[in-house]
Amino acid sequence: MSPRSASVNEELRRRSRERLLQAAVELVSERGYEATTLGDIADRAGSARGLVSYYFPGKRQLVQSAVHRLMHGTLEEALEREPRTEDGREQMARAIDAILGLARDHPVLMRQHMAGILHAEGFVQCPEQQRLAQLLLDTVARYGSPDPARDYPMLRALLMGAVYSALVPGVPMPVPTLRAELFERYRLDGEHGVPPDTVVPGGTYETDVSRFFATDDRPRHRSGDQSK
Repeated sequence: MSPRSASVNEELRRRSRERLLQAAVELVSERGYEATTLGDIADRAGSARGLVSYYFPGKRQLVQSAVHRLMHGTLEEALEREPRTEDGREQMARAIDAILGLARDHPVLMRQHMAGILHAEGFVQCPEQQRLAQLLLDTVARYGSPDPARDYPMLRALLMGAVYSALVPGVPMPVPTLRAELFERYRLDGEHGVPPDTVVPGGTYETDVSRFFATDDRPRHRSGDQSK
């Protein structure tokens, strides 16, 4: 049997990494961070356990990368949803609704993600995070910011703060209240984006996240591979 070509090996590695990211999102959503082991993730992904360390330094880095991929895919899907638009205010509204939607629909996962960011190891600037950052930076630019590089960190901080506020155990703030506050700050109308309880053709933020992880030959969203 002839050895596999470099391109075939690269594709197999890509799929293996994608399966690990998807498995991390699914298992942490189901069980929480502490109850999910790297062995569990490898088993769900159908990968050898030793392969996890080939791609990621540890569980926290893997989970943060997986959540950033989910956030990037969800945000990209919202921005490109039909009817497509170049209206900067509509794009900003869609971005806010996409991130708040993740807090609403994936509370366990997003709560663990926020806790991980506050951990001593801090924020992981992985390729998935860089794609998310670029998409938010582009959104700020389309919104009309005269200095996107200055205004992007504020949008990121506001969104992170809103997600945290929505998920604080015992005293969560309602997502519609947080949405209204962010919309007021950015001078957006309530009908922009996806108002709470709006039914969007094809669904909004579904619990099945497999479409964001390219584990086979299905077409994916554009990658937006720019770095922060």
